[in-house]
Amino acid sequence: MKLSALLLFCAASVAQELNTRTLVFETESSQNYVTLEPLKPLSLSSFTLCLRVATELPQQQREIILFAYRTQYYDELNLWRELDGRISMYLSGNGVFFTVPALGPMETHLCITWDSQSGATSVFVDGKKSLAKIYGKNHTVRSGGTVLIGQDPDEYLGNFDAGQSFVGEISDINLWSYVVPRSVIKQIANGDMSQSGDVIDWKEVKMQITGDVKLTTTNV
Repeated sequence: MKLSALLLFCAASVAQELNTRTLVFETESSQNYVTLEPLKPLSLSSFTLCLRVATELPQQQREIILFAYRTQYYDELNLWRELDGRISMYLSGNGVFFTVPALGPMETHLCITWDSQSGATSVFVDGKKSLAKIYGKNHTVRSGGTVLIGQDPDEYLGNFDAGQSFVGEISDINLWSYVVPRSVIKQIANGDMSQSGDVIDWKEVKMQITGDVKLTTTNV
């Protein structure tokens, strides 16, 4: 292979690696959502959940669901932006809340880590770690549910509320079955696309779009 052809091939490969899929929710609706198919069941005693998010819905307007995983009877793992702007997580019961820099129209890299043995839970915003809080000690996230982006199911895969739906852009959703080291989360926030979740890998995850959700490809 000639050097010029080799260079073109390498450049094309790099360009391909730097593309990521983005979900665009343009309007408030109870009909628009995306189902993600994990690589393995969500039976979790610890995890790291990361995503990139941008929204023009202002604080004090309403709450926003960012990630929902529900089994038949329980909200097993839900991530929210609350009405007052705090980030919250719910594991089959009462939630844990973090005061963090506000989400807005400029893309934010957001992660949450949780360990069942200690209960240690932290939020990361653009690679910067919050204080730790103790939550859900000795709890386990149960398998057998469905991952939804865009809606909060108040019953299994139904009873959606438009006033809680996601509006904006969301991408780079990765879920690990362990607590990712702080240094690695910082690398991911800074654009390291080589790190992928072992439960949800955004580069490979199969998704089913329902309603008016646009799937775009963005060069990062």
